[in-house]
Amino acid sequence: MNQSKFFLVSWAELHRDTRALAWSLIALPQTQKAEWKGVIAVTRGGMVPAAVIARELGIRLVETVCISSYDEQDQGELHILKGTGERVGKGEGWLVVDDLVDTGGTFKAIREMAPAAHFAAVYAKPLGKPEVDSYVTEVSQDTWIHFPWDLEETFTPPLIKR
Repeated sequence: MNQSKFFLVSWAELHRDTRALAWSLIALPQTQKAEWKGVIAVTRGGMVPAAVIARELGIRLVETVCISSYDEQDQGELHILKGTGERVGKGEGWLVVDDLVDTGGTFKAIREMAPAAHFAAVYAKPLGKPEVDSYVTEVSQDTWIHFPWDLEETFTPPLIKR
């Protein structure tokens, strides 16, 4: 793992931060949001935030784009497993949601499929910020975010044992 810092996100924190993203999307000028046609969840990390966003914004239509670039520890080559589809077209009125924009590679690939969509992520790293239209929290590039679906509650020994 190339990251030297770790950021643990609980379910409650993720929900709070995703709702904050929804509030920022509601506050967009009407010319930027129009009437959302639907949400495109970036699998797998964007599925939970996309569900929260869809609920908060009253959106019933949720599509997925399936892109693989991570394992549990490293970012690798990008593989498009499923694109946006005909219904999305150029992406006008669509909201692409992911948990994190890291280097921006995933959003760049999706932007080629749906260039008119609005791109939103809960968390953003500096290299990915140019590819995202809306985000809530910036973390440093050398930070690895541990999302709640990757964690399990377990005993942690004290740092110093006497």
